[in-house]
Amino acid sequence: MNIEYDWLGGGAVLILVVVFFVYAVRIFREYERGVVFTLGRFWQVKGPGLVIIIPVIQQVVRVDLRTVVLEVPTQDVISRDNVSVKVSAVVYLRVIDPQKAIIQVVDYLNATSQLSQTMLRSVLGKHQLDDMLAEREKLNTDIQQALDAQTDSWGIKVTNVEIKQVDLTESMIRAIARQAEAERERRAKVIHAEGELQASEKLFQAAKILAQEPQAIQLRYLETLTVIGADKNTTIVFPLPLDLLKPFLEKVK
Repeated sequence: MNIEYDWLGGGAVLILVVVFFVYAVRIFREYERGVVFTLGRFWQVKGPGLVIIIPVIQQVVRVDLRTVVLEVPTQDVISRDNVSVKVSAVVYLRVIDPQKAIIQVVDYLNATSQLSQTMLRSVLGKHQLDDMLAEREKLNTDIQQALDAQTDSWGIKVTNVEIKQVDLTESMIRAIARQAEAERERRAKVIHAEGELQASEKLFQAAKILAQEPQAIQLRYLETLTVIGADKNTTIVFPLPLDLLKPFLEKVK
């Protein structure tokens, strides 16, 4: 009986030891940390490696320190110039203080997601549509800094924010196309007007020079005749200066 009792007692102790190690031993990877609580009070952050936890008395919460990619759902944003657009984005974040991430907020991923949606609408609403389309890098930085300032108390670091897509309504796309076409026409007219102005200035300068030198006018007439004679024309108009006709006109008088 004593031998059987000792065998049962040794087996019970062995079972208790196995159960203790099952519930007490925790292994944390290099990118993981364990937030340990003793009787409900924060004790310390443990890991990586082997960590011993006293069952019942202590509890541990596992925290991943790797960067998390958080996709922000598409948001309806009204820009500063009252244009309605749909904007989607991606937020990159990681835990830098496991203690705050567990104690200061219930679910830091969900909290950051909700805050990202609010911050996306708030920051983009202060900018015009042209800024959303042309200055995404600046807007990404503004949103990232605004988010990081809010999540710092949660032990969360927002490392980057990327605006994925800005969707416009069909009417707004047509309006932008008409605006771009009108802008191209305006530039074409301005360039044409500048060309006309430069040409008139050059003609004015040439006229002043020709007026000062009568011989230059004669040479210009001869050059014109040469150009006309090069073509196969049946009718040729000879330009005559008024100075050559003055003696004939005086005799007629």
